[in-house]
Amino acid sequence: MTRPGSTGAPAAPVVDGAHAGPGAVGEAAPARPCLCVVVHDVADATLGACDRLLGGIAAVAPLPLTFLAVPRYHHDAPSPALEQWLTARNRQGDELALHGWTHRDDGAARGTLDRLRRTRYTRGEGEFWALDHEAAALRMRDGIAWFQRNGWPLHGFVAPAWLLGAGGWAALRAAPFEYTSTLRHIHLLPDGPRITSQSLVYSTSSAWRRASSVAWAALVATSLRTNPVLRLELHPRDADHGPIRRSWQRVLEREIDRREPLTVAQLVRRRRASPGTGVAANRAATLKAD
Repeated sequence: MTRPGSTGAPAAPVVDGAHAGPGAVGEAAPARPCLCVVVHDVADATLGACDRLLGGIAAVAPLPLTFLAVPRYHHDAPSPALEQWLTARNRQGDELALHGWTHRDDGAARGTLDRLRRTRYTRGEGEFWALDHEAAALRMRDGIAWFQRNGWPLHGFVAPAWLLGAGGWAALRAAPFEYTSTLRHIHLLPDGPRITSQSLVYSTSSAWRRASSVAWAALVATSLRTNPVLRLELHPRDADHGPIRRSWQRVLEREIDRREPLTVAQLVRRRRASPGTGVAANRAATLKAD
């Protein structure tokens, strides 16, 4: 699992710990409370853990899920088994979204703070934080081609660790995606409003992170009780640690009766279809800080 990074250079406006992107000009909210469950980092290396995670979700209730698939996870090519697994999930009605290209940040850090952010805080997985426009667009195009070869519908792009630098945002503006997600928002692309929804997420990399993330998740879940959108963002190994598994299962048990489960793409399409929710595109507008 990766954790979101800190803010960018002071000279640039920031949104969700990254440069301000499209959608910062307005807010959106769905008409009915809903629940979006997102599974990160789907790849060959995580497939067994993904199956265990799905078992934990199914033990609570059958839900439509959004899977964030990585085409070249840590530079490894996808196997036919992974592609067949994803095809089966798509046929069952789940959403597949593009989650970077390699899920690795291989660029050189710029200074001590940037190095700490990229090697410690996100453990070298904030792939799209430092890419320029051309490099980010190339990886997005290659990911889109992977989806097309497999016949998978594609609506969303989510950067690893939710980290998008200026080059990533610029590439998204020109790409055919309907939405992207950051730590605190779902952004309707290219210039639509944003849906406020703090991610409910866990960390499993160490005992102290596991204990603190369970406590933090409880606080976040309580703060989101009245928010129209609850976004539960799970990583493959979130089912392998008892306290964490019980924590997110309790959230599901509590929320499933009061919220409608949707994929993120379903939420976005419903939002676009709602009357009176349009926000005029204004690329020249000054984007406010989040």
